[in-house]
Amino acid sequence: MTKAYTTQELIEILAAERQACLQGQRLNLAAQPSGNIAIDKYLKPEGLQKFTAYQDFKAAVHRYQIEHGVSGIVWRQMTVKGKTIAYPEVDAHLIAVPEDLEILKEHRSAIAEFWQEVTAGMDIYLSINHGKGYRQITPVDVERIMHRTQWATLWKSENINFLEIILQLGWGQPQEAAYKRGWPDSGSEYIHAVNPGNRPIC
Repeated sequence: MTKAYTTQELIEILAAERQACLQGQRLNLAAQPSGNIAIDKYLKPEGLQKFTAYQDFKAAVHRYQIEHGVSGIVWRQMTVKGKTIAYPEVDAHLIAVPEDLEILKEHRSAIAEFWQEVTAGMDIYLSINHGKGYRQITPVDVERIMHRTQWATLWKSENINFLEIILQLGWGQPQEAAYKRGWPDSGSEYIHAVNPGNRPIC
């Protein structure tokens, strides 16, 4: 019996395939324009064929993950204001298998607590209109959102003059949660913390 690929091996395989598709070494010649004239006039057939070839390959990898129970989780580490946390996150190109969702749920509170600790005294904004706008909210609002979600992850943007720490609170499949692609079964809210007087930039 052959050994199943590991999470890291699948990430590397997808990265290599993505490069092959971008370089035109893989094309899905059956890929058809959408039929929407306004959109199709901006799409070059070869670009569509490259994109579709990669999406098809990625879907096959996701089926492999499910069939063989290969986790999509990678471990990240973040340090803010001298405090460090290690946390699980589903790789952007893989899916969460059922066991992964349980791991994400187990770590949600610790991630949210870390975020609350390092953002004390910062201004908090909720991303609205698919990230096109922001509305200032309170820590109580964050608590309400947290109670409706299953998992959390973090990002930060930092330089000498600026700090933004983003808490993503989500439910369902993480790769379907971004941009409301899997709504309503999967979704997420993005909460941005910035120093007082600043606005989110991410």
